[in-house]
Amino acid sequence: MPGLLRGVARTAVVAGTATAVSNRVSRRQQGRWAAQEGSYQEPQQVQQPQQPAAAPAQDNTSDRLDQLKQLGELKAQGVLTDAEFEEQKRRLLA
Repeated sequence: MPGLLRGVARTAVVAGTATAVSNRVSRRQQGRWAAQEGSYQEPQQVQQPQQPAAAPAQDNTSDRLDQLKQLGELKAQGVLTDAEFEEQKRRLLA
């Protein structure tokens, strides 16, 4: 049974990471498309999409923090070993 829980925990961590990455890619693409559309209308708007680029980084940071909290909770519950926790933490922070 503990092996099953570890597998489920790993799957949850991987799925969460994949979701965060997918959301970040989508936000980047939307920003680029908005910049392209704006560049045809007014050349000065090309610089504006670079400023909101900080917001996805903050969202990504909050996603990472949430995932780290979940990892900590799984470790505290005994679902993850110390080695598994460190490996997942390393992947999130890389």
